[in-house]
Amino acid sequence: MSNMKTRVLLVEDEDVARKTLAFYLNTIFDEVVLACDGEEGFSILKENIDKDQTFDLVLTDLKMPNVDGMGMIDLIRELIPNQRFIIVSAHKNEEDLLKLINLRVLGYFLKPLNIDNMMEMLKKAKEEVLEDKKESNANSNLVTLNKTYTYDLSSNKLYNNESIVKLSKKELDILQVLIKAIGEVISVEKFKEAVWNDIQTNDSAFRTVMKRLKDKVIDDDFIISHKGYGYIIEKPFIK
Repeated sequence: MSNMKTRVLLVEDEDVARKTLAFYLNTIFDEVVLACDGEEGFSILKENIDKDQTFDLVLTDLKMPNVDGMGMIDLIRELIPNQRFIIVSAHKNEEDLLKLINLRVLGYFLKPLNIDNMMEMLKKAKEEVLEDKKESNANSNLVTLNKTYTYDLSSNKLYNNESIVKLSKKELDILQVLIKAIGEVISVEKFKEAVWNDIQTNDSAFRTVMKRLKDKVIDDDFIISHKGYGYIIEKPFIK
């Protein structure tokens, strides 16, 4: 499943409201899953988490049998602290609003529903979801090597802060071997096999290319030499 697919969990105990909301949600989002109360809603969300699936948005009523909306929200936030919510309710009271202030609530619909206002808010919610997904995708492609250097797996480019480090084909090949095995010491023989496809390649050919590569990251060298063993990028740097 593409991680740009948008999924919504709709939790509403009133049949008419649930069918109405489901209809309009389906015109905006890719997948809408329905639940009749907070107990079922939380159960569905947890089952999805167990399958490594999440919902981009939970749209829920507050007043429901079994587990009400606020109770379900509390349960969900224990599993997913940054879960997005939109609230739909027949009543808008101060106590609920105060509790919702510190939650990731994108909006509050009052029944009877104003379709135009609802659609506008849902479209904005989807835009926010997609922006977050794009940012997440971009970040997931970046390997942070230290405070200075990052490597973009999608473009195969090395960055010194915001500047691209220009690498030759062989320099890039050596770097990719190290990136793919971060935390492991790579022997000279493994470099020869991976980059030159020939373990008999002269050591000096490898060392020349490695020196050029290390010279290009001299500002904050992340390639560590273990004499007699090989080279390693010890681990990604966590900011």
